[in-house]
Amino acid sequence: MKSTKLIFMLALSLMIFNCSSDSSDDLKEEEEMNPGTTALTYDGDIRSIINNNCNQCHGSTPSNGAPFSLTTYAQVSGRVDRIIARTNSSTSPMPPSGQINSSLRAMIQQWKDDGLLEN
Repeated sequence: MKSTKLIFMLALSLMIFNCSSDSSDDLKEEEEMNPGTTALTYDGDIRSIINNNCNQCHGSTPSNGAPFSLTTYAQVSGRVDRIIARTNSSTSPMPPSGQINSSLRAMIQQWKDDGLLEN
Protein backbone atom coordinates (compact mmCIF):
# COMPACT_ATOMS: atom_id res chain seq x y z
CA MET A 1 0.00 0.00 0.00
CA LYS A 2 2.83 2.39 0.87
CA SER A 3 4.53 1.70 -2.46
CA THR A 4 1.28 2.54 -4.34
CA LYS A 5 1.02 5.88 -2.52
CA LEU A 6 4.69 6.56 -3.17
CA ILE A 7 4.32 5.81 -6.89
CA PHE A 8 1.18 7.96 -7.06
CA MET A 9 2.90 10.91 -5.34
CA LEU A 10 5.96 10.54 -7.56
CA ALA A 11 3.81 10.45 -10.71
CA LEU A 12 1.78 13.45 -9.54
CA SER A 13 4.95 15.41 -8.77
CA LEU A 14 6.40 14.63 -12.19
CA MET A 15 3.21 15.75 -13.91
CA ILE A 16 3.13 19.03 -12.01
CA PHE A 17 6.77 19.84 -12.71
CA ASN A 18 6.55 18.82 -16.37
CA CYS A 19 3.44 20.92 -16.96
CA SER A 20 4.84 24.07 -15.42
CA SER A 21 7.18 26.25 -17.41
CA ASP A 22 8.67 29.68 -17.03
CA SER A 23 10.02 29.78 -20.56
CA SER A 24 9.65 33.10 -22.34
CA ASP A 25 9.05 31.11 -25.54
CA ASP A 26 5.59 30.30 -24.22
CA LEU A 27 4.69 33.96 -23.87
CA LYS A 28 2.93 35.53 -26.83
CA GLU A 29 2.62 39.10 -27.83
CA GLU A 30 -0.79 40.66 -27.21
CA GLU A 31 -1.49 40.82 -30.95
CA GLU A 32 -0.76 37.12 -31.36
CA MET A 33 -3.19 36.34 -28.56
CA ASN A 34 -5.86 38.66 -30.05
CA PRO A 35 -5.60 38.21 -33.81
CA GLY A 36 -8.72 40.36 -34.33
CA THR A 37 -6.82 43.49 -33.29
CA THR A 38 -5.02 44.15 -36.55
CA ALA A 39 -4.13 47.72 -37.41
CA LEU A 40 -6.38 49.60 -39.82
CA THR A 41 -4.95 50.73 -43.15
CA TYR A 42 -5.93 53.38 -45.67
CA ASP A 43 -6.18 50.93 -48.56
CA GLY A 44 -8.00 48.23 -46.62
CA ASP A 45 -10.34 50.28 -44.44
CA ILE A 46 -10.31 54.07 -44.74
CA ARG A 47 -10.36 54.67 -48.49
CA SER A 48 -13.88 53.23 -48.82
CA ILE A 49 -15.16 55.41 -45.96
CA ILE A 50 -13.75 58.55 -47.62
CA ASN A 51 -14.97 57.50 -51.08
CA ASN A 52 -18.51 56.81 -49.84
CA ASN A 53 -18.87 59.86 -47.59
CA CYS A 54 -16.54 62.61 -48.78
CA ASN A 55 -15.67 62.28 -52.44
CA GLN A 56 -19.02 63.53 -53.68
CA CYS A 57 -17.65 67.01 -52.92
CA HIS A 58 -13.96 66.35 -52.14
CA GLY A 59 -13.31 64.42 -55.38
CA SER A 60 -10.39 64.83 -57.77
CA THR A 61 -12.08 68.04 -58.90
CA PRO A 62 -13.66 69.47 -55.73
CA SER A 63 -17.27 70.61 -56.07
CA ASN A 64 -20.03 72.25 -54.02
CA GLY A 65 -17.55 74.66 -52.47
CA ALA A 66 -15.15 71.98 -51.16
CA PRO A 67 -11.72 73.60 -50.94
CA PHE A 68 -9.59 70.47 -51.49
CA SER A 69 -9.58 66.88 -52.73
CA LEU A 70 -9.54 63.78 -50.54
CA THR A 71 -8.76 61.20 -53.19
CA THR A 72 -5.27 60.03 -52.25
CA TYR A 73 -3.58 58.63 -49.17
CA ALA A 74 -1.39 61.76 -48.90
CA GLN A 75 -4.38 64.09 -49.01
CA VAL A 76 -6.38 62.14 -46.43
CA SER A 77 -3.49 61.43 -44.05
CA GLY A 78 -2.37 65.06 -44.27
CA ARG A 79 -5.81 66.27 -43.18
CA VAL A 80 -6.80 63.47 -40.80
CA ASP A 81 -7.06 65.73 -37.74
CA ARG A 82 -9.41 68.08 -39.59
CA ILE A 83 -11.40 65.13 -40.98
CA ILE A 84 -11.85 63.73 -37.46
CA ALA A 85 -12.83 67.10 -36.05
CA ARG A 86 -15.37 67.85 -38.78
CA THR A 87 -16.93 64.37 -38.88
CA ASN A 88 -17.38 64.51 -35.10
CA SER A 89 -18.68 68.08 -35.04
CA SER A 90 -22.31 68.60 -34.09
CA THR A 91 -22.32 72.27 -35.12
CA SER A 92 -20.49 72.06 -38.46
CA PRO A 93 -20.46 68.38 -39.45
CA MET A 94 -18.99 66.79 -42.51
CA PRO A 95 -20.55 65.66 -44.64
CA PRO A 96 -23.06 68.51 -44.48
CA SER A 97 -25.91 66.05 -45.04
CA GLY A 98 -25.26 64.69 -41.53
CA GLN A 99 -22.68 62.85 -39.48
CA ILE A 100 -21.40 59.55 -40.73
CA ASN A 101 -21.96 56.45 -38.63
CA SER A 102 -20.14 56.55 -35.28
CA SER A 103 -18.40 53.24 -35.98
CA LEU A 104 -16.94 54.68 -39.19
CA ARG A 105 -15.79 57.80 -37.34
CA ALA A 106 -14.17 55.53 -34.75
CA MET A 107 -12.37 53.65 -37.53
CA ILE A 108 -10.84 56.87 -38.82
CA GLN A 109 -9.65 57.71 -35.31
CA GLN A 110 -8.28 54.19 -34.85
CA TRP A 111 -6.44 54.44 -38.18
CA LYS A 112 -4.77 57.62 -36.92
CA ASP A 113 -3.97 55.96 -33.59
CA ASP A 114 -2.51 52.95 -35.44
CA GLY A 115 -0.05 55.25 -37.22
CA LEU A 116 -1.82 56.16 -40.49
CA LEU A 117 -0.76 52.98 -42.26
CA GLU A 118 -1.23 53.07 -46.02
CA ASN A 119 -1.51 49.36 -46.80
